[in-house]
Parts: sequence; C-alpha cells; structure tokens
Amino acid sequence: MRLLNLVLVSGLTLACGLVSVEPADAGWKAGIAKSIITPKKPMWMAGYGGRTGPAEGAQHDLWIRVLALEDEHGHRGIVLSSDTLGFPQSIADELAGRLKQQFGLDRSQVLLHASHTHCGPVLRGALYDAYPLDAAQIALINEYSDWFTTEVAATIGRALKDLQPATVSRGQGSTDFAVNRRTNREPDVPMLREQNLLFGPVDHTVPVLAIHAPDGTLRAVVFAYACHNTTLSFMKWCGDYAGFAQYDLEARHPGAVALFCMGCGADQNPLPRRMVELAESYGKRLASAVNEVLSTPMEPVEAALRTSHEFVQLRMAGLPKIEELRTMAAGSPDYRQRWAARMLELSAGKQVPTEYPYPITAWKLGTSQIWITMGGEVVVDYALRLKGEYGERTWVTAYANDVMAYIPSRRVLIEGGYEGQSSMMVYGLPTERWADDVEDRIAMAVERCLKKLTADKPSASATNSGKDQQ
Repeated sequence: MRLLNLVLVSGLTLACGLVSVEPADAGWKAGIAKSIITPKKPMWMAGYGGRTGPAEGAQHDLWIRVLALEDEHGHRGIVLSSDTLGFPQSIADELAGRLKQQFGLDRSQVLLHASHTHCGPVLRGALYDAYPLDAAQIALINEYSDWFTTEVAATIGRALKDLQPATVSRGQGSTDFAVNRRTNREPDVPMLREQNLLFGPVDHTVPVLAIHAPDGTLRAVVFAYACHNTTLSFMKWCGDYAGFAQYDLEARHPGAVALFCMGCGADQNPLPRRMVELAESYGKRLASAVNEVLSTPMEPVEAALRTSHEFVQLRMAGLPKIEELRTMAAGSPDYRQRWAARMLELSAGKQVPTEYPYPITAWKLGTSQIWITMGGEVVVDYALRLKGEYGERTWVTAYANDVMAYIPSRRVLIEGGYEGQSSMMVYGLPTERWADDVEDRIAMAVERCLKKLTADKPSASATNSGKDQQ
C-alpha cells in the first residue's frame, strides 16, 4: 500500500507540472527576484569595437536575476546573473560596500555573474579604448551605470526579503555547440563538425543547481556553460544564446527564475553564428540540457554553505617601449591608437601600475559540492585543470565580480594570439600581457580559498550583521 501511494503521489506531481526530485534537506531558505535592465536611452553597446553607433532597439529585454540562499546556520549567499558584458571593478567595489552596509554581506557571499553578452550596454570605466565614445555618450554611460548599480542592490534586497523554506539539489548535463575558436577556423566548423574533426580543449558540461519549494515546485534553477555569448553582433539589445536559454526555461517552468552563469569560455565560441535563429537554437539546446537534468532525480544538497574570497595580485609584464607607443598613437583611430595615446599620458603623469587585484571566490554547498568563481575572461584550461585537481563534480565559473581582461593559461600565454596578448589593449590595462606566473598565482589562490572552507562553521550573528536592515 505504501508503494502504491508513492506511485500515485509521483504521478500526481508530474501531472501537475512539478519537477520530480530526490528528498532533500529542507533546512535551506531561498528567495528570488528579477529586474529588467534594458537601457531606455540610445546607448553604446559593449563587446565589439567595430560598431559605429548606439543600439537600435531590442530583440528582447535584458535582465538581472537573483537567487538568495540561507543555510540552516543562517549563513547567506547571493547568486546574481546579468545580461551584461561584465561587472567593471568600479561597480563591483561600489556594490560590495552597499551590500555590506545594507545587508551585512561580505564579498565571499556574493557572486556577481555576467553572461558576457555582446549585445548589452557599455558600463562605467569598462573598455573605453575599444569604442569611439564622445562626452555625451560617456555621460549616458555614467547615468545608466549609477541606475544599474542601485537596481542590482535593490533586487538583491528583494530576494533576501523573499527567503522561504526550500530544498536544494544538484545535477549535471551537457551540450556541445561550444567550439574552441583557437584551433578551429570559423568557416571550417560545419565541415569539421560533420566529419567529427573538431579539436582543441572544450568543456561541454552543464552544471545545474535546482531550488524547489517544499511541495516540489521549481522556484529557481542556476546553470552554467563555457562558451562566449557572441552568436550575435547586430545593433539590438539581446542576451544572446544565454538570454534565449533563460527565457526558454522560464517559459517551461512558469514562476521559476533561470540564472545563467558563464563558465571558462574565453576561447570558446558558438559556431556557426551571426543569425538570430542560431542564437535561439543554441539557447533552446542549452535549456533542453538543463531541463533533462531537472526531469531526472537530482542529488540533494545538505543545508550548509561555506564561502571564502581572496584578491590575488596578478603581475603585469609591462608596456611596450616609448617609441613603439608613439608609433601606435600616431596611427589611424582604433582601439590600439586610443590605448597607446592614453598609455603615453599615463607614463608621463604617474607611476604605471604593475599588478592587478584579481578576485576569486569559493563556495562549498552541503558536504561535497565545490563552486569556484573567477573574475575576467578565463580560458577553458582553468576549468579542466581545477576539475582535474578537485574532482569532476567541481563547478568552475568565470566573468564574475570583475571582468578586467582575458585570463590566459600558461599554454595560451606562450602561444600568444588575441586571448594571450593583444586583448589586453582592448581592456585598457597598462600592459601587453600578464606575467608568466599568472596561472600559478591563480591556482595557489584557489587552493587557499578552498582551504578556508574547512574552517569552523560561521555563526548566523557573525555572517548576517545587517540582516535586520533589509
């Protein structure tokens, strides 16, 4: 009779559109919130230096989506997904101060993920050398960035106010539209794919974190994939394939919030590309991979959350010689010319910085799920290395808490090319490349962050001093 009841309940759950999951720890609390961030004024778009003017409308709205988690000890964590190219350091720093003051959250508790869509707005202080911006456009960027920062903090506040009992479970799927762009020529990809001859390192895994109400209703799903959001290069606001995937999942699960987090996809492209239909197709494929995980029994995650954070100083290899900078600055207007001219001014006016504070955050959910989050445009080698060192279950995401440059592995740094060298000028850093020890410094910082997760459990009073300020 007990077995019959279980079968009847399971059938009723599926018939009502609820997601079937294994029993999970109900000691969690979760809150969700989302906000539209589509610019209302004709702003410059981020991602491609070849654009010649502001956006011309929207394919669909851009969003920020927030998941707030609280474990059974009262320790909280925030996962934010955004349809942006990246959080610049200035905005990430301002938000860190606001979230600490308003909600008692420190940097280790907040993951500010950017989808890295190339059809979102330019934000304050990010990649200015890449675009021919005039004073009026910079004023619009500053105005929007101020509003955006306030909206992010307010949306996080709404998610915290929404905290209610929940279960958390994990799983992993896969999809294969990401292609290593360093080892496969874009025109050759359809033929190479057909002949199964694509090569180069990739990470096709799709990590999934599902948040359910106690009755089994899906409230939120967090998912990741390692692939540039560069399907589209037109003049409309759009979340690219990740945006379409989030829309698709929310349509399949009404009332739930879908949050995309970018993996280590700096050297990975969705190929072929340049058509809206392709972006929609890739989004649907990614959403289907997530939905397949949701439709099967998932592994429950115990109601425990540990968080750690570190800024590791990455060394920069220095500027070209003055003569070379002068030659570049005298060239035709483009990002190289604008960068060189600014570097000449910087060199003449004050000491040029030689290091950059690079953010790394590590979470441990339950007793075994490790989540490593890194800043910048991180190449796939890092995900493969870290999963090799800490286990295939390890999640590694990037483009979070600051997107300041590409982050090449030692292999990519030696090979050079866009990801290894010339992209530094696009981002405006005072160097042509990172120092040779960039991968080692990051790997050691990750190890330190993970060791901190084994410390004593944080108390609710210590971690949520701003809890009553919601």
